[in-house]
Amino acid sequence: MNSLSTKIKRIVKHACVMPWQVRRVFSKSICQSIEQTITTSEQNHRAEIRFVVEGALHVHHLLHNVSARERAVELFSSLRMWDTEHNTGVLVYALFAERQLEIVADRGISARVSQQEWDIICADMIKAFQQGQFESGVIDGLKRITDLLNKHFPDASTYNINELSNQVILL
Repeated sequence: MNSLSTKIKRIVKHACVMPWQVRRVFSKSICQSIEQTITTSEQNHRAEIRFVVEGALHVHHLLHNVSARERAVELFSSLRMWDTEHNTGVLVYALFAERQLEIVADRGISARVSQQEWDIICADMIKAFQQGQFESGVIDGLKRITDLLNKHFPDASTYNINELSNQVILL
C-alpha cells in the first residue's frame, strides 16, 4: 500500500507542474545566459554539453517508476549525445517537478571523471535550486563541469568544432 501511495503522490506532484512555471523559472534571458556559458565552456575543451529541463515526467514514465537518472540516460540517447567524434558528450538534466539533477557523461569522459564527481556538482546545484537560485545554480554547476573538462580534455588546436547545439531544451 505504501508503494501505491508513494506512486500516487509522485503522479500528483508531476501533474501540478505547469509548463508556464518552468518557463518562468527558466526564462528566455536565463536560457540565453546558460547557452552562453556552455558556448564559452566548449571553447576550452573537447567535450559537448547540453542542458535539458523537464517540467514533469509523462504519466507513462511515472507508472513505470522511471527515475530522474533513467530519464536522463534516455534523453542522452535520444539527443544523440553519444554521437560525438571523441565520445565526449555531457548531458545536464534537471527534473523540475522533483528538483532533481543528473549529469550523464559519454564513455570517453566516464573513463576519466568519476560519477562521484558529477554527483557532488549535482548536489550543490540542487541546493541552489532549493533556495530558488536556479540561474546561479546552473551557471556555477556548468563552471565546475568546465573545470573538470578542462583538466581531462583540454582543447586541441585541431579540434574545437561545436558538434551539438548549445540551446537549452525545455520539455
